[in-house]
Amino acid sequence: MSGEAMLVFDDGLTAYDFGHGHPMSPVRVDLTLRLARALNVLDQLKVVPAPVADDALLGTVHTADYIAAVKRAGDDPDVPDLAHGLGTDDTYCFRGMHEASAHIVGATVEAARAVWQGDVVHAANIAGGLHHAMPAAASGFCVYNDPAVAIQWLLDHGAERVAYVDVDVHHGDGVQAVFYHDPRVLTVSLHESPTTLFPGTGTAGETGGPGAEGTAVNIPLPPGTGDAGWLRAFHAIVPDVVRAFRPDVLVTQHGCDSHVEDPLAHLTKTVDGQRAAYAALHDLAHEVCGGKWVATGGGGYAIIEVVPRAWTHLLAIVAGHPIPPATAVPESWREEVQIRFARIAPARMTDGREATYADWSTGYNPDTWLDRSIKATRDVSFPLLGLDPTY
Repeated sequence: MSGEAMLVFDDGLTAYDFGHGHPMSPVRVDLTLRLARALNVLDQLKVVPAPVADDALLGTVHTADYIAAVKRAGDDPDVPDLAHGLGTDDTYCFRGMHEASAHIVGATVEAARAVWQGDVVHAANIAGGLHHAMPAAASGFCVYNDPAVAIQWLLDHGAERVAYVDVDVHHGDGVQAVFYHDPRVLTVSLHESPTTLFPGTGTAGETGGPGAEGTAVNIPLPPGTGDAGWLRAFHAIVPDVVRAFRPDVLVTQHGCDSHVEDPLAHLTKTVDGQRAAYAALHDLAHEVCGGKWVATGGGGYAIIEVVPRAWTHLLAIVAGHPIPPATAVPESWREEVQIRFARIAPARMTDGREATYADWSTGYNPDTWLDRSIKATRDVSFPLLGLDPTY
């Protein structure tokens, strides 16, 4: 990588906190930063504080009524607003919710601004990636949709085409919904099948609205898909569609809840497979858009075993200095985990797996759900982008 890389972060981003017992604990962000610091990853990044998005910026994606509802819910968390998705079993209300959520949006937009204006080549906000939020409703732990606001900011400031790739185990439904009718934005999501996991969307047939056909690409994966299958699906589809779209900038969401130890889903990836995906997206950004890459976090609920290692790998790749998988986890970090949580942390930055896969060119196997799913996406999406679905 040539050029500087940036992390947008300050401690205020951990105020996005639904409270004790909620799966989306800000501890996962805190532990990631502590591990990245212990491995000297932060020394390779320009670290800047995050601004708070104002109502005008939020309003480029979210409705005024919804922004007002979030403010009310944050002022009085005991009064739910189910019409706006606030106070549900997933998305609790908490005091200061508007400010905390707007802070995350500000961080991702600052990352996008820095990349687009050439301050840095890559930028990341690991507290971001809240991809389920809709223009007028919260959903799936997500209040404001920071990737969507950042993409809209890029469009409003001169980007002609933006590609968004989402590797969270859950479908990136909110970002897709915002841009479903906009031919300037390609949304690509690899996720567990909507027949087995929230939010129940993201079939291969969701390809974009009238005038934007082909700009939504969905790759639903069968439960149990591990590194080899996931990477087979990724490489069979994602590089080709992104190349065909020719984006000016690549925005990615890196939920690491596809891991086998994640408690909320059913894929079986390892940290090694996740690291391979991050590296592939880094390389794709350099191939198609001069390295302009904005990376966010996302889901991930194995907050000790998985998230800190996965996102530390992500930050190291963003910085241009990948961590070798066999690297030992610093004892200082492991001791802190044991003291704070009475848990034994992983000893190495690897799960001991080789991130290998069989390329799609090796042949299609119609007897497997995975290959049928890959083929369905290729068959419906590739022609819309001027691609041949066959090899």
